[in-house]
Amino acid sequence: MTQRAYDRAMNPLSGVLGEAWQMYRRFARHLLTIALIIYVAAAIVAGLLSLAGLVGSFLAEIVELFAAFLLQAALVKAVQDVRDGRADMSIGETVSASTPFIWSVAAASILAGIAITIGLILIIVPGLWLITIWAVIIPVIVIERSGALNSFGRSRQLVRGNGWHVFGTLVLVFIILIVVNIILGIIFSALPLVWRNGLSTVVSGTLISPYIALVVTLIYYRLAGVGSNWPGAAADGTPGGYGTPGGYGGPPPPGGPGGYGTPPPPPGGYPPPPPEPAPPPPPPPPSYEPPAPPGGSGAG
Repeated sequence: MTQRAYDRAMNPLSGVLGEAWQMYRRFARHLLTIALIIYVAAAIVAGLLSLAGLVGSFLAEIVELFAAFLLQAALVKAVQDVRDGRADMSIGETVSASTPFIWSVAAASILAGIAITIGLILIIVPGLWLITIWAVIIPVIVIERSGALNSFGRSRQLVRGNGWHVFGTLVLVFIILIVVNIILGIIFSALPLVWRNGLSTVVSGTLISPYIALVVTLIYYRLAGVGSNWPGAAADGTPGGYGTPGGYGGPPPPGGPGGYGTPPPPPGGYPPPPPEPAPPPPPPPPSYEPPAPPGGSGAG
């Protein structure tokens, strides 16, 4: 094995962006609908509250903020659901299953936001470091059912030793986010300012939030060391992606099941015993021959 191949195998984030894109395309309707429903519902409620003056506008900001927290939890739950290659939970079930985590997600997001902002204002580098080590706090809360405070330590534990890989992946996602926002800004540039800002926020959030959730959740699963337990993992246990052996759309892994179209292994992981051979048929009964008459073979 060459050094380059070895480094790629040891990189738990190899193929994350490509795999996230393939999953995004495959489950776009499901993921985008979740994001759109939450965004539109929050926008309607916030719009009605804003009619009540200053207090209503303040409450509208809170509604939109908590809608963003709910969206994060719901999208991570949705990605957890579709890892087996199909969406088993409906949109309503996904949102309901993620609702219990909204307070933990809110607390962790607010604390992380305050600390990261302070770090970026001071020297920038501390803020970037915090963004990296806390990259998977939301998947930790939703998937591992961790508390808000415990999620920080767990995320740092998962990222330890792979900080540059995580940071590089987040930088690429940030660049993608900027490019999409620029394109949407050009598309909506002909609209009035109020409409342009509102539509740009809803459309951008609806399109980008699912992809970010996919990337962050896939990073979590790789760092947690469970990549080989889902269809996006290669047969040798290294994280794989779409089109790789054992991955979505790829050939089945050599030497055993694990990809689509192959039967699951029996419980326990051992092959079933061969069937016992059928017993041999019983021997035919002896033929009957009458005894020869005494004194010869004929009458005299």
